[in-house]
This record gives sequence, structure tokens and C-alpha cells, in this order.
Amino acid sequence: MDMSLTGIIGAMDLEMEALINLLEEEECATISNVTFHRGKLFGGDAVLAVCGVGKCFSAICAQTMILKYHPDRIINIGVAGGIVEGLSVGDIVVANDVVQYDMDTSAVGDPVGLISGINIVKIPCSPKLSEGLFAAAKALQIPVLAGTVASGDTFVASREKKEHIAETFDTVACEMEGGGIAQACYVNGVECAILRSISDGINGGGGDYEAFKHTAAEHSAAVLSAFFRG
Repeated sequence: MDMSLTGIIGAMDLEMEALINLLEEEECATISNVTFHRGKLFGGDAVLAVCGVGKCFSAICAQTMILKYHPDRIINIGVAGGIVEGLSVGDIVVANDVVQYDMDTSAVGDPVGLISGINIVKIPCSPKLSEGLFAAAKALQIPVLAGTVASGDTFVASREKKEHIAETFDTVACEMEGGGIAQACYVNGVECAILRSISDGINGGGGDYEAFKHTAAEHSAAVLSAFFRG
């Protein structure tokens, strides 16, 4: 019997509510203003949480989840902005790794994006988890792209800023939580994956995001469901 535990984190209620509603034998605990939902999901053990927006909230949530529940893996789901040509609303991005594009100590000679303490720019994701999520999206016939995801504490709306991030770090999508979750997982030795659905493309801004965020969130949850069922 598989006794492993999967943690799933999303930034907003709309990204997590469908999955939380599917939990069986649910038990809840609120720690550091985050509600953790523990139960059975698709027959396996899972703990789910809405972390809030931004890298600090996401890192707090991931670290608390790790210390309290000891998950074997954490999957971050939600929406993201596409920052390369060819990504459309609803397409799926699976991270090979994640970079914190707003981390910058280059004034003292470090590479832009270097995370002091772990001394890497790109935090790796679990190849096994990422490949499984990629295959699940393919099975649903949702366009999917694997690559580096950029994470930072800014809602990036301008094409110029998106192009700068993409060119600097060779990234395909931009969001606000994956970097914090991946860093917490990395320092604790927990497998991590990032699954994002595109809510706005390279030319899109805040208006596109508001119009399409629900569709994007539904695609992200659908892929995760297929991953666990499959």
C-alpha cells in the first residue's frame, strides 16, 4: 500500500476549491493563518492549502506544511502569465525548474537571480513529478510546455517586462508563488513540482487575467486530477 503523502498548494481559493471539495475524511487545522485540509484525494493521502499571494506567504505555507505533515512531495498549482510567444490562455506549463527573477545581489558580484545560502539561480523540480504532470496534460489534449518558470513578487503585465524576464533567465511563464514553495522544498529535501495554467499571454495584462483566471484554474485542477487518477 502506498503510504506517501502529497501536499498541494495554490495561492487563491479559485485555484484550490475544486480539489478541496473532493477531499474525503477531511480534517482541518489552521496554523499561521493558513488552513490545512488533510484527507483522502483520489484514494491517496493528501494535504491541501491556500497560501495567499506572493513568495513570502507561499514559503510560510510550504514550510509549515512540511514541519506539520511531513509530505513526501509538494505540488504547486494555479495560474501564470505566459512570457513567450505561442502560449495561449488555458495552456499548461510544467516547470523543470524555477527562478526568482527579483532576487538580485549582482552589485556584490553575484549572478542575477542567485539565491544566497543555497547558491543556485534555478531551483530544480522533481523530474518524475514533472514528467507525470506533463503526460497528464497531454492525455487531456491540453497544449503543454515544459520549461523554467519565473517567480517574483510583482504581477507582471507589460510585454517589455515579460520579454526582459524571459531573455534574462530563459523562462516560459511568470507567477508569484512557485519560487517560495520550491525553495522551502529544496532546503528540506522534499520533492517539488509546479503546474501552471496560462491566464494571460505575452501581450496580456491585468484585464486578460481577470477575464480568464477561472478557465486557467480549471485546467490546472483538471490536469492534477488526471495525474492522480491515471
